[in-house]
Amino acid sequence: MVAELNGLLAFPLTPFTEDLEVNLDAFADQVEEHLAAGAGALFVACGTGEFSALAPAEVASLLRTAREVAGGRVPVWIGAGGGAASARAGIAAAASGGADGALLLPPYLVNGPQHGLLEHVRYSVGGGDLPVIVYQRGAAVFRPETAAALLDVPNVVGFKDGLGDIELLSKIVATVRARSSEFLFFNGLPTAEVSARAYSAIGVARYSSAVHCFAPEIAHRFFRALADREDAVLDALLTGFYLPLVALRDETPGFAVALVKAAARLRGRKAGGVRPPLADPTAEQLDRLERVIDEGLRTLRNLT
Repeated sequence: MVAELNGLLAFPLTPFTEDLEVNLDAFADQVEEHLAAGAGALFVACGTGEFSALAPAEVASLLRTAREVAGGRVPVWIGAGGGAASARAGIAAAASGGADGALLLPPYLVNGPQHGLLEHVRYSVGGGDLPVIVYQRGAAVFRPETAAALLDVPNVVGFKDGLGDIELLSKIVATVRARSSEFLFFNGLPTAEVSARAYSAIGVARYSSAVHCFAPEIAHRFFRALADREDAVLDALLTGFYLPLVALRDETPGFAVALVKAAARLRGRKAGGVRPPLADPTAEQLDRLERVIDEGLRTLRNLT
């Protein structure tokens, strides 16, 4: 199943009702929309899915719903993380819930030395056999030799970078590749398309697209252009859509999720709002977001 983590990777939002309860019916619709648009895999209840705001029972219900809707059409991975015990329990729950793998998010609150970070991964994986991808960001920043040591942790199959230090990641990729050509690397930066060419140049072609949650037609056109090295198309989509989106995203902390949810609502999805401490965009920001989306769709039409 790990070999099938190709194509555009979708990270579904977690829809909430007006009182901020998980809306499983809306989530099921959203999963089907991702699949119909051509998602290569689903990563449920991860960063874009507000993992940090969810209870374990809610994560389990999202996994169950995604598996039922997907029906084996694509792999379904789930987020796990927090403190050591929570991460270990999350990965065990992912395995018992039938997930195809787990994305291990960074440790909660504390930082440790490199050997402690490695042991955190080892402890979180436990003795199971579920494939795990380790996410580098926040309190989990790996040196090249520590990342290479992940090859010796059973079931760790990949490394996702949300840090954005290209020099460090290039060293990590080279160090790991000296030992294994099978280990998977992913670009996990917010709005990953903006950095996709730089990541691809160092051998990290896989990435997750938050834009797939509200404008999959744009996301897939960019993905094809990247694979085919259509630089003119990439530049047009970057200047006509992605860069203005990122400029708006960077105005407010948490907009890597909240702005995506707002965009999904603008395009007719039942996404609901965000749980605190995230905050929804203002009316003025929503107006600008709508114009960014409209301009992105116009740019796309001019390319076809």
